[in-house]
Amino acid sequence: MGKPTGFKEFKREAVPYRDPAERAGDFLEIYTDPPEQHLRTQGARCMDCGVPFCQSNSGCPIDNLIPEWNDLVYQGRWRTALDRLHKTNNFPEFTGRTCPAPCEGACVLGITDPPVTIKNIENAIIDRGFSEGWVVPQPPTHRTGKNIAIVGSGPAGLAAAAQLNKAGHSVTVYERADRIGGLLMYGIPNMKLDKGVVERRIDLMREEGIQFVTCAHVGLEEDFEPGHMTQIMQERGCQMQFIDPASLLADADALLLATGATQPFDPTGRCPGRELSGIHSAMDFLTRNTKSLLDGDIFTAAQADGEYISAKDKNVVVIGGGDTGADCIGTSLRHGAASIVNFELLDTPPAERAENNPWPQWPRVYRVDYSHAETAARLGEDPRQYNVLTKEFVDDGNGNVCGVKTVAVDWSQPGEKAPFSEVQGSEKIWPAELVFLATGFVGPELQVGEMLGLETQNPRGNWKTFAADHGAFATNIDGVFAAGDCRRGQSLVVWAINEGRGAARAIDEYLMTTTRLSAPGLNLPQQVV
Repeated sequence: MGKPTGFKEFKREAVPYRDPAERAGDFLEIYTDPPEQHLRTQGARCMDCGVPFCQSNSGCPIDNLIPEWNDLVYQGRWRTALDRLHKTNNFPEFTGRTCPAPCEGACVLGITDPPVTIKNIENAIIDRGFSEGWVVPQPPTHRTGKNIAIVGSGPAGLAAAAQLNKAGHSVTVYERADRIGGLLMYGIPNMKLDKGVVERRIDLMREEGIQFVTCAHVGLEEDFEPGHMTQIMQERGCQMQFIDPASLLADADALLLATGATQPFDPTGRCPGRELSGIHSAMDFLTRNTKSLLDGDIFTAAQADGEYISAKDKNVVVIGGGDTGADCIGTSLRHGAASIVNFELLDTPPAERAENNPWPQWPRVYRVDYSHAETAARLGEDPRQYNVLTKEFVDDGNGNVCGVKTVAVDWSQPGEKAPFSEVQGSEKIWPAELVFLATGFVGPELQVGEMLGLETQNPRGNWKTFAADHGAFATNIDGVFAAGDCRRGQSLVVWAINEGRGAARAIDEYLMTTTRLSAPGLNLPQQVV
């Protein structure tokens, strides 16, 4: 695969982002367009490794044919590379932008050298496919007469819809927000995933025959707890309709729940001062920001319509790392925050793999994400502070947060009730008029499952999700399936696509007794679609 000696001749050169000082001033995508020769050279580094761990379970959850399209790019055969990419991935423009690339962590070349720039190549293939006009609607040639209802339009629901429609079934996707896309639309900021990219794919799916219903809450009105975002949507013409899931099941041949894991995890819930104004969940902050940008048809925070949570001239504390924490940092910076600090409870990751983190596991090493570099360029230093435990939120005397009290922790000295101990004398108060909690999610909202009588499971301690086995995706109620974060818990976009494709295969087989749909990780024969 690639040039036989390419991995010896060429160094890894990732496609650079736009200049950090420049991109921090807008909400345009952070990516640059690389020259074709750059991509062909990087594709040449893909070695004939015998067993491509990049597309195994430890690498790509959707079994992307990575060595094949690396080789095709090296040869300049872009159209064929696109066909191979779409064979396993419905939405490479999403994963090519948002996936942390576990495939690169499992790259065999990465044992001794920097891995192949797989993510860059994937994104370039699909972007070229759209620019050349190769990506066009492909409606099915026949219809089976079967109808499937899907609740949730995130990556799992969309992947399932695309596959089931391809099999000839009629698919309707229900979304309670005013735009289709779920996490892709409102959970990931525009600078990482331009919403025009999402809408472009949705438009294709519509042309292929998939029906989308927005402002549709599947559940009882009395169980509906409208948040700030829902109120804004209703004020702007999104008339929420309430749908009984039992009626969906009665009218459809199968029902798929792909509602995501939307209940936030709040480890600061018992901290004094948690009730103060100015403390928000990360997703509320990110969602409202994107909503304002899209409704105003603008891409600079200064011109937004005022419904977002503004960080302008404020001291911002982000509690929790990961992608969501980085997105809160990047969004706050674009608003013009006075200062930004990011608390991470864990130790600073090592520069290289630790002994207990061998290849092909995902390398838990120190990384500088896009917003960390931007903050250093704009405000003078990386915002992250490690080994920090939040203890209290400080009141300004008027019910607003004005600071966060913390203590340093020592992971080498376990405490009586925690795997770390608090460092005596390390207390500190950080100024903060805004605090964002980027601490993850504990599972789906369970009301729709309760209305249908679904059983739940506990994949992560006390956090409940809808009970369904991977591969079968069937719940205890006949005709009802579950996939994505509502089944497995909070995870990656690429895992959501894995689950959506797998659920589509299971539903197709349930309806037709046999299936030709492919699904990742099942190793089943005749996976030709």
